[in-house]
Amino acid sequence: MADQTDLGPARPEPADPGPRSRPSGGRHARVEAVPEHHHGSFWKELPILLLVAFGLAFLVKTFVVQAFYIPSGSMEQTLQVGDRVLVNKVVYKTRDIERGDVVVFNGVDSFTPEVEIAEPTDLVPKVVTWFGRTFGFAPPDERDFVKRVIGVGGDHVVCCDAKGRVTVNDVPLDESSYLYPDNKPSNNPFDVIVPAGKLWVMGDHRDASSDSRAHLGDPGGGFVPADRVIGRAFAVLWPTDHAQWLEIPDTFATIDQKG
Repeated sequence: MADQTDLGPARPEPADPGPRSRPSGGRHARVEAVPEHHHGSFWKELPILLLVAFGLAFLVKTFVVQAFYIPSGSMEQTLQVGDRVLVNKVVYKTRDIERGDVVVFNGVDSFTPEVEIAEPTDLVPKVVTWFGRTFGFAPPDERDFVKRVIGVGGDHVVCCDAKGRVTVNDVPLDESSYLYPDNKPSNNPFDVIVPAGKLWVMGDHRDASSDSRAHLGDPGGGFVPADRVIGRAFAVLWPTDHAQWLEIPDTFATIDQKG
């Protein structure tokens, strides 16, 4: 039998030390593997996150601020076709509607649509349209209008005086800062007293606006019920080269009394 060399006692294999790490204060940060179940958890939580996001968007759109797409040229040059404006829907909970405000309102029973918008009938296009209107990427409901408030309840609004100006309670308006170039304040004369709780509204592009003047003979007399106002347009958000705040023109500050 051949001699066997004594190799000494058997030594255990060294344990696998696993991924090497360096102290946190070293030049290299410690790298740890992300447990696989974390990836699965993210995909499970994603639908919930989306639902929360859409829910918040719905609440903001319904009660606070909404973006609107401008579909017509009735408010040029202040608002251009395709502008996206932000509308404050809570401002009139804290103050009254003021002359000079640019407002969005529901024109049902008082105004006829200025643009015809085909409403989708299938579910998916309806959902897409809703999202587009929520974020101001699609034209609004054809019943929604945007105009400038010229007279509020009790005001005596007339056009035109001897110099061709609109007057409110005998005070002439200087509309040069917002009136569309080369437009007259109005081609159609009118003389109205605004009923309580109603508004007299006009577009800044007077030659292209179907506003209170166009509905004088209708049952509503051309007046917009104040409770149909959705909110005040306070800013142009898009396109960026036309972004601006929509302030009340200084000329309306000269009207102190209601007639």
